[in-house]
Amino acid sequence: SNIFLACGWLGNTSTPGQTWVGDVNSQYSPHEDASAPKSTTVTENKQVPYSKSRVSHSQFTYIFNVTAEFCINIEDDQRLLNITFTPSPDYNDSYAFINGIEIVSMPLNFYYTAADDPGDPGGGFRFVGQANPYSILNRNALATLYRINVGGKHIEPSYDTGGMYRTWYMDDLYLTDARPSALPVNQSIHLTWKRNYSAPDLVYKTARTMGQDREINEKYNLTWEFEVDSGFTYFLRFHFCEFQIEVTEEGDRVFQIFIANLTAEVQADVIAWTGANSVAVYRDYAVTIGPKPNEENIKQNLSIQLHPAPRWRTKYSEAILNGLEIFKVDNNGNLAGPNPERRTIPPNLDVSPTTKSHKKSNVIGIVAGVISGFGVLSLLLLLIFWRGRKVKDSGSGTGTSLLGTFFSSKTIKATKSSRGSFLPSDLCTQFSLSEIQVATNNFDNDLVIGVGGFGNVYKGFINGSTTPVAIKRLEPESQQGALEFQTETGMLSQLRHLHLVSLIGYCNDGREMILVYDFMARGTLRDHLYHSDNPSLPWNQRLEICIGAARGLHYLHTGANHAVIIHRDVKTTNILLDEKWVAKVSDFGLSKFGPTSVSKTHVSTVVKGSVGYLDPEYYRLQQLTEKSDVYSFGVVLFEVLCARPPILRTADKKQVSLAVWAQQCYQNGTIDQIVDPFLKGKIKPECLNKFAEVAMSCLIDEGIRRPSMSDVVWGLEFALQLQESSIAIAKEIDENQEEEKILDNYETDGSGSMFSGVGEHVLSDSKTISTVTISTITATDDQSLSTGSSDKYTGAVFSEILNPKGR
Repeated sequence: SNIFLACGWLGNTSTPGQTWVGDVNSQYSPHEDASAPKSTTVTENKQVPYSKSRVSHSQFTYIFNVTAEFCINIEDDQRLLNITFTPSPDYNDSYAFINGIEIVSMPLNFYYTAADDPGDPGGGFRFVGQANPYSILNRNALATLYRINVGGKHIEPSYDTGGMYRTWYMDDLYLTDARPSALPVNQSIHLTWKRNYSAPDLVYKTARTMGQDREINEKYNLTWEFEVDSGFTYFLRFHFCEFQIEVTEEGDRVFQIFIANLTAEVQADVIAWTGANSVAVYRDYAVTIGPKPNEENIKQNLSIQLHPAPRWRTKYSEAILNGLEIFKVDNNGNLAGPNPERRTIPPNLDVSPTTKSHKKSNVIGIVAGVISGFGVLSLLLLLIFWRGRKVKDSGSGTGTSLLGTFFSSKTIKATKSSRGSFLPSDLCTQFSLSEIQVATNNFDNDLVIGVGGFGNVYKGFINGSTTPVAIKRLEPESQQGALEFQTETGMLSQLRHLHLVSLIGYCNDGREMILVYDFMARGTLRDHLYHSDNPSLPWNQRLEICIGAARGLHYLHTGANHAVIIHRDVKTTNILLDEKWVAKVSDFGLSKFGPTSVSKTHVSTVVKGSVGYLDPEYYRLQQLTEKSDVYSFGVVLFEVLCARPPILRTADKKQVSLAVWAQQCYQNGTIDQIVDPFLKGKIKPECLNKFAEVAMSCLIDEGIRRPSMSDVVWGLEFALQLQESSIAIAKEIDENQEEEKILDNYETDGSGSMFSGVGEHVLSDSKTISTVTISTITATDDQSLSTGSSDKYTGAVFSEILNPKGR
């Protein structure tokens, strides 16, 4: 059943398709303090429910009888749904405000992730910028921010699908780049749905595309921008339907999707998703919008960008979108963005209270502004979604779970602790010490997976013992650990990237300072290079790990939403590997923000880092730049190639330092002699030369002459492409040689005709075997280029850095 409550109204009022019940002297009258002043307000707006409202300086609560299960956690013994409005305690004379409430039944798992969805057996959907999928869980609440009929008209609630009373708005207000876009319409198509009741027919019969000019389309992104609060994860649903008659096959229209400047889809192909024209489908994504450091602005623009795929991938250089929904996701019991700072009257401003007419005018202006502002934001408890079953406690009651940690934990606020450090405000969870003790079985030594300067690292479990995490515990007496704790919580909580370890939360309870991270199942990169029983990694996998780590550092140095961050402790033990061998940079305890002014090129600071990886220029001058990370990464590259520590004190004097030894071997042309014996004969010469060239450029003594991490990423990707293309070419040559051997088995008579020694089968033509070579030349910008027939093996390796405007 649906309830439409008109706050401040007496009796029932009908509107098209709805009957509004007044909350005055009705079964839905709110429970509130009888002694507190209260009133209803009336405006000139005649539309229900906006012409009246309920105003109170005290808390008031609406109570609804629950006769069916909704998508909130209703326990077996709970029969009431309470909705409470509390005036803010931070402001004098504040009051709660509500115009109306809509409670609408929704289909099972309409927005929530179904654990047993046969069409989504893995559970969840793409979490942009992250390796693992994202799920909207039963404990999550959603706030609808935007629901857009892209390229179409405004759709009233009465025309929505399934009686859900959703309003769909036009996209014109949010377009920032659409030159020149087209608005195709096809009202005659007979739609079919991959999933029912997703959106009205009108959404799928209109769209916005980029237009027919291929040259123009390839030079811009079709872009929308939506204002959102910082510090939240957002759930986005894209609606698609190919209804134009010329688009019928896979590959006809392929495009890229970027969300918040991150790649969501490299090859979006609606026909590939649906299998046919005129089939409606939607795709779900999640993205986290972190706060910008050192900025007071609590709002950011969430950008949606579409760009055509390269010409060789698509018939039409085009993109299409039919509809879009954006929701704010609650993980910690809070959906409200932080309030802006309250402005005070400057002390030198003369405000005279003597003129009554002026005073009255000011009060009316303030009240009218508040009423009109909140009237637009009338609360719609819209889409409290229907759920097919209740969530029950599966635990045994023995205290072995974290009580669904993310559900019970508090939202972190930027408060100052007793240690004087500011704690993160948005993107991570605050755990109690008891929760950490449960997660680690009271810091069981059997769960220790690492030991460092910070203290022990434990493997723990949260979310009802279902989610493994890494828990780093500070030694209570460590001053350096306290500084690292402050740095990591303040900095890492703001960073989200596929190749950075994510900080899930922290504990700052008494003397305990503890950090909780995503668990990296494969351990450190060093664990797979030497001094361990793990099998040696193949060369291609080592290259892909190096590329991933380089991308993480590149993000730190150039990330769009933060200042330059210098890691300052790049080494193989700080590069972690997840279950899928994705590399992630970790341990930001020594990190510092880079120069904040264009006129400054470095940060003067006390030298810190790890022996063997430390930039000699930084050591001499005590001037820190992002090129110090580049030097350390160069050491990592040789460590990966040679499978030996950066400092080997038992070796000959010339070989103690890996950086010094590798440079000498490179200059002497003997770099192949220091390669890991496991890799002997497995690295193609072209690839080895390019890899060594990149590593050597990182170790140049003058930091200004070292490459940027963007250049390093490009060079490593080039090395990987050389390795893969050489293998493919070698395979082709082997196949040709095999054919040549077959031809040698045939006999030739005096006339030159070839006859089989077995039968009379005549070979009508011969196979010409061509040899293929690769040469490496050096251009004027010191960038190595490959020539020859390897072109057909390129394309899949290179990153978006090649075309930053398309990101």
